[in-house]
Amino acid sequence: MEHIVQYIEALIFSSEQGVEIYDIKQVIREALDYEISNEEVESALKEIEVKYESEAFAIQLYHINNGYQFLTKKAYNKIINLLQVHRSKKKLSQAALETLAIIAYRQPITKLEVEQIRGVSCDYSIQKLLEKELIQINGKAESVGKPLLYGTSKLFMDYFGIRSTADLPRLKDLVKDEQSIGEITD
Repeated sequence: MEHIVQYIEALIFSSEQGVEIYDIKQVIREALDYEISNEEVESALKEIEVKYESEAFAIQLYHINNGYQFLTKKAYNKIINLLQVHRSKKKLSQAALETLAIIAYRQPITKLEVEQIRGVSCDYSIQKLLEKELIQINGKAESVGKPLLYGTSKLFMDYFGIRSTADLPRLKDLVKDEQSIGEITD
């Protein structure tokens, strides 16, 4: 089909979140009445990827969390970060960041488990994280009262530029020797 690459490029460009191959196929089928194969989509994505590797473009096609998304190239991170700082009036509080980190590393997890780790109530933090769509409800636990289970959302993955929670930094890599108490023994 003529211009299929441009249609796919427009779909990805117009989306705030990553677009999966399945979604591309569905939209093209509905909008253009054309049954596109996975191979055709992948070929178009490769063509778009090669096009945006050029130095002439400040953006690049990234494959994140099973979806494709246009993001600025790493060379422009500093200027983009400064813009975000200026625009960011509603930052996450320290409590919300701590809650988010616990959920990211321990998911699926109940509110009670998060509160036991933090040692304080997390109602407000969890509510704010749900509002910002950084976490989501992943069902109910089988324990007494069937409490809600929380996990990170697709937006969390997109925001932090990771494909899965396996890409999160390992906790042991974050702790430096000077932060340890006592001697390390084998």
